[in-house]
This record gives sequence, C-alpha cells and structure tokens, in this order.
Amino acid sequence: MEKPKHKRLNKKVYDKQLACLQEELVKLQEWVKQEKLKVVVLFEGRDAAGKGGVIKALTEPLNPRVCRVVALPAPSDRERTQWYFQRYAAHLPAGGEMVLFDRSWYNRAGVERVMGFCSDEEYREFLRACPEFERMLIRSGIILIKYWFSVSDEEQEKRFKERINTPIKRWKFSPMDLQSRTRWAEYSRAKDDMFTYTDTQDSPWFVVEADDKRRARLNCITHLLSKVPYQSIKYEKIKLPPINKGDYERPPLSSQTFVPDVCEQFE
Repeated sequence: MEKPKHKRLNKKVYDKQLACLQEELVKLQEWVKQEKLKVVVLFEGRDAAGKGGVIKALTEPLNPRVCRVVALPAPSDRERTQWYFQRYAAHLPAGGEMVLFDRSWYNRAGVERVMGFCSDEEYREFLRACPEFERMLIRSGIILIKYWFSVSDEEQEKRFKERINTPIKRWKFSPMDLQSRTRWAEYSRAKDDMFTYTDTQDSPWFVVEADDKRRARLNCITHLLSKVPYQSIKYEKIKLPPINKGDYERPPLSSQTFVPDVCEQFE
C-alpha cells in the first residue's frame, strides 16, 4: 500500500521551522563538544535524492571544527591496496566531534557493485565485514546514524533535467548520473541486498522520503536531534571590556587598496 503524497511544504513554514531546528543543532553541537561525544552520520541514497541539501541545512549554523563533512573522491591506486574501511576510519571523529559522511563505505554495496569497480569476492567480504565494523564503532563509543534518501523516478528525472539546464547546478551532473538511469534495476537490487545484510538491530537504516526537499530536510534534522540525547549548555555571562586603543594611530585610508563597491550600480 502506497503512502499518501503530501503537498509541497510552504517555504515560509519551512524557513520558520528550519530556524528553530538550527537553534537546536547548535545546542547539540555544544553538548557534543562539552561531553566529548563522537557522532557519525551517513547520508546515502539515489543520485539527486537531496543528500547535499540536507547536509548544507544541517551544517549551516555549526562550527566546522566540531561538525565536519567528509566526501571522499575515488580511491587512489595506493588506497585500493588498503583494507577497505581504512580510508574511512581515518576520518572518524575524536571526542567532541561530529562527522557527516556524504557517501560512505557503502559505496562498495552500491556504485562499486553495480559498475564492477570491485570483485564479487570483495563485495561478499564487505557484506560480511560491514555489520561487524559498525558494531566495533558503536562499542568504541561512536553514535552511528545511517540515512537512506528515497526519491521517486519522476522526481529524480525532474532534478536531473534541472541540473543539466541550470548553469550553477550543471557541475552536479556526472556520467555516473546517466548510469544510475540506465542501470536503475541493478541499483535497486543492490540497495535491497545492502539493506538485507546491513539494516541491523545494532545499526539500522532510517529511510527519508525525499521527493519534497523541504520536508526531507526538516524530517531528517528532527530525527537526528532525537537520536543524540543533549541538553542546553549554560554559558557564563560575558561583559565586553572597553577597547583600549592606547596611542595607536590608524594609517591613512589612502594607503590601502579597497575592493570596489559594485552595489552602487544596483541602488
């Protein structure tokens, strides 16, 4: 039975709710920093499912020294000879950090499997090792949260066309996006197999319905906040001291080169 489709979320409502959630994200960040928590969030899903938009909305109010995004390129020749999880483990958080993986070790279960970038044995070993790897992370004290972004074929096609025809979005479209269309069935089976082996009680997958980008962002951020217990931090009162300029004299403005004010032409 299909779920009823919601109408697109109003932008005014979205902006208001996002502002409230971003305030909570800052509280979460400060709690993670104070309590030395280690948080890892994986963002996976079909191409153009909206992962990047959620990550951008999530990180916008946060300190990049506390919450950082990891989006690794294709492995180098040297990295291909390493233990598969090794290059991802190098980016795991220390105490007081959050790491958001924009694509993750699940590349092996998706694009590498479908495109033949790994052998059958490497793929089978990944399915065996991945649940244990994630249990090791959890036992080490890492809070691990995994999101799969689900988008309909119609919405994906609409977003692909927008990427192709919009200059500032054209960079988002890659040859792999074409393959995701021509190998749709293979990607679907790969995702189903991945869930069969890795949607575990210890580390479940959480599916985000992403046809409506605004709903997806609010739903995902709200869920993330519910998965990491946190409290508001009480800051010490700060009184700004007066500026002590002493005998400092500012050099003449004519000695400096300023950026031209192009905004005058728009006024």
